[in-house]
Amino acid sequence: MDKFAEKFIEEAVEHIHVIEQHMLLLENEPDNHEYIENIFRAMHTLKGSSAMFGFEKISELTHELENIYDDIRNTKRLITREIIDLTLASVDHLKVLIKQGSNLTENLLNNHQYLLQQINELTPSLKSVELKNQHPKIKIISRQNITKSAKTYYIYFKPDSDIFNNGTNPLYLIDELVSLGDAIVMPYLHRIPDLFKMDPFKCYTYWEIILATERQTEEIREVFMFVEDSCKLDIYKISNNNLITHKKFIKRIERLIQEKCEIGINEALIIAGEIKESVSQKVKKVLNDTSEYGYKDYTATSVRVSSEKLDRLMNLVSELVSTQARLNLYARKENINELTIIAESTEKLSRQLRDLVFEIALVPIDVLVTRLQRLVRDLSKELHKDVVFEAHGTETELDKTIIENLTDPLMHIVRNCMDHGIETAERRMMLGKPLKGTILFKAYHSSTNVHIEISDDGSGLDLERIRNKAIKSGLILPESVLTEQQIYELIFQAGFTTAENVTDLSGRGVGMDVVKQKIKSLRGEISIESEKNKGTTITLKIPLTLSIIDGLLVKVEDIFYLIPLYVIHKIHPIRHNTLKLFYNNQITIDNQLIPYFSLRNIFQLPESNDEVIEHLIVIDYEDQKVGLVVDHITGEYQAVLKPVGKHYKNHEIISAATILGDGTVALVIDTNRAIKYFNRIFINSEDKL
Repeated sequence: MDKFAEKFIEEAVEHIHVIEQHMLLLENEPDNHEYIENIFRAMHTLKGSSAMFGFEKISELTHELENIYDDIRNTKRLITREIIDLTLASVDHLKVLIKQGSNLTENLLNNHQYLLQQINELTPSLKSVELKNQHPKIKIISRQNITKSAKTYYIYFKPDSDIFNNGTNPLYLIDELVSLGDAIVMPYLHRIPDLFKMDPFKCYTYWEIILATERQTEEIREVFMFVEDSCKLDIYKISNNNLITHKKFIKRIERLIQEKCEIGINEALIIAGEIKESVSQKVKKVLNDTSEYGYKDYTATSVRVSSEKLDRLMNLVSELVSTQARLNLYARKENINELTIIAESTEKLSRQLRDLVFEIALVPIDVLVTRLQRLVRDLSKELHKDVVFEAHGTETELDKTIIENLTDPLMHIVRNCMDHGIETAERRMMLGKPLKGTILFKAYHSSTNVHIEISDDGSGLDLERIRNKAIKSGLILPESVLTEQQIYELIFQAGFTTAENVTDLSGRGVGMDVVKQKIKSLRGEISIESEKNKGTTITLKIPLTLSIIDGLLVKVEDIFYLIPLYVIHKIHPIRHNTLKLFYNNQITIDNQLIPYFSLRNIFQLPESNDEVIEHLIVIDYEDQKVGLVVDHITGEYQAVLKPVGKHYKNHEIISAATILGDGTVALVIDTNRAIKYFNRIFINSEDKL
């Protein structure tokens, strides 16, 4: 049972996410019927599954919410700010209920009762209409919104006696069923034994329902989707018209229920036939139309896989890649043609398998956007700022591990946009800006990286204020000469803040420092663009995956290095003494002046012999080309990335390591950081790239 409960929790979290996501969308488009249907469907599914697995509080709350959204989807009420606020508060409560399970505190229970009370105050009661001299077993429930063109269905619902064991309350199902239209409900209680023989854990009641609704059979059956294996259920369409509006039909049902224990489908068809069609035609149509009410063949197009299994699969593929490298090395060493062919075929297969597993592990960045959108909404109320959150490129995919680690940095950035960036309404009015501020989230692919931009149209960064604060904090000297980008970099220093007062949101100087460290741990980069009183854009450059990359294996002295293949533009062999002829580390290649630097110089190794042939690797760096000089080119290599040890942990150039087929360690070079490092160390400020 624990295994199934874990499965429920996983699915419940997804349903809650769907509700929250579409609630935020619905707030901006209250007339979007698709959003309303998605919310209702998620609530409906969550209610049924939570009852089955004993999460009664979740089932209770979603049942009450579902009633509200059923009215909304049937245009009986409009979506309001009050309903949205209450739904989002309930979403937060559901998240806690999922996490706590059966360990419910008194405060949690009090909050639960408060939410139920608030929901009940919003939920109109159904109007019950009783007939004169009506048999006590008959009750007509009308919402007075069903047209005469609605279809009429006969429903026989007989729960198994032990249906309570899976947490199902049949009355909830009946209540949900009659919410679909006008209904005649006939409960049968004759199976209930004497009080002393009654088992309170068994269900003795069953029902016949005549339902007039505009819904289809499949939608009616969805009400019972979680109990179809725990009951006898028959659903038949008996008329294409609303028979409950016919007094003759109601009187016949009333008389029949007084004469017999049950109505039954045949009698229901006969009565319906007397109203509209002949008996024989109606019986034949209903009983033979299996496509209307029968089960349909269904083939699943997707399967759910646990994160643990996916992680294990990724690890196995990584090991396969490492083993493949050993096989290639052995094949070249032994020089056996057949073995070489096998090694090449295996490499192709492992590469295809690797790419496929990577695709499986990719998750749309949309899962982050809902949390950011909710954060902006909540902070707008707290800070009394009217801010709209816009997102583009949410279908962009990233490795699930990276997405998990991006949540906190993105939350920090958005908080700063709200607290420091977006001005108050009064200030925006003085500056001639729209009173409503905007935070823009944008994600897109660039080669094997994903760029995430978060922009605001706020006050921008004040360079002079940042500089003065840095001097006051002892981060720089008063005589220090810094570029605009270097001043922006100061906000990522630990303990740095321009806030005058400490609040719940900012002022402690840890937010942007956390962002920088987190992005660095993902082998990513962060950059800032800002203009005073215009706004700020923070861009994150993140690799698609942290596990395996295609690289170029090179050698400097006796050490192997790996350069990511996607950044390499071209390779030129060149004699060392030729490089010495060029001034200021710049060389002309293909009629283009390209700055270059040598790994030997960076790692402070002795200079090569003048006659030695070196290799100039031309790398794409931002919007230009930069050269990287190495001793030898070994070839392309599919590398499994491993974390570096303590000696390289804080190295500005080395980002990871990989183990070659013969057990040798190769260091992975982060070319962007390497170029920035070289730029800072070896080139004067006026000659910077």
